[in-house]
Amino acid sequence: MPELPEVETVRTGLSPAMEGAVIEKAEVNRPDLRWPFPPDMAARLTGARVDRLRRRSKYILADLDRGETLLIHLGMSGRMTVSGDPLGRFVHDHPAPEKHDHVVFHMANGARITFNDPRRFGAMDLFATSDGEAHPLLASLGPEPFGNAFSEPYLIAALKPRRTPIKAALLDQRVVAGLGNIYVCEALFRAGIAPTRRCDRIAADRIASLVPIIRDVLNRAIAAGGSSLKDFRQADGELGYFQHSFDVYGREGEPCRTPGCGETIRRIVQSGRSTFYCSQCQR
Repeated sequence: MPELPEVETVRTGLSPAMEGAVIEKAEVNRPDLRWPFPPDMAARLTGARVDRLRRRSKYILADLDRGETLLIHLGMSGRMTVSGDPLGRFVHDHPAPEKHDHVVFHMANGARITFNDPRRFGAMDLFATSDGEAHPLLASLGPEPFGNAFSEPYLIAALKPRRTPIKAALLDQRVVAGLGNIYVCEALFRAGIAPTRRCDRIAADRIASLVPIIRDVLNRAIAAGGSSLKDFRQADGELGYFQHSFDVYGREGEPCRTPGCGETIRRIVQSGRSTFYCSQCQR
């Protein structure tokens, strides 16, 4: 499932075609994805101007001039791609419709944004912009990793009392929004912290060190266009490239990249999810 860097990469790619532009026509080609679409979604979107395109955790949020916000979640296999921009920012002509093109936005500027989702684990919703923080999918989210609220004192206070493994704690979206399996594995490796260590047994200064490390890992991933392992594509259809920079994720049995280490990367399962780490470098 796309994590923060992948969603931010898609948002950045969509922004030139959507922000400030009018949705001339919205096509909704089925009644639902993971959940039913909101009532009259196509009619409510048609003619609306996208005032702002932002991200919260793993959700893309399009604030409309009608006082509503469109929430988009890519799910496991969802892609949002842009084609046909007459201003020359996108090089792809409009492709022929595909089987899993479930939602299509025809923009007044000539761009077309297509939401394609073969597995249909994605989701969309419309809600009053003024009620955004109370939306069930957003209300319990923790601070954004790049925001001021995500600080060393905050993370120490949030994690130090917990008796759960640090990997599970960092995946809790109530602690920090947007982190997923890939980037937690990578951040813990760079911090030298074993994913199985209980939070309450990790020194406060080591917990604090995770704040700049998490930000750095995420920034590097965004700069590389995210990570393409299976389905993820950028808004122009291109792959992300950060997977080529993984230190541990997906590298089971391969040598650790730390000079002089000599260990191989191990994989264990925590809460039903694969964890990759170096037993020598992470304690």
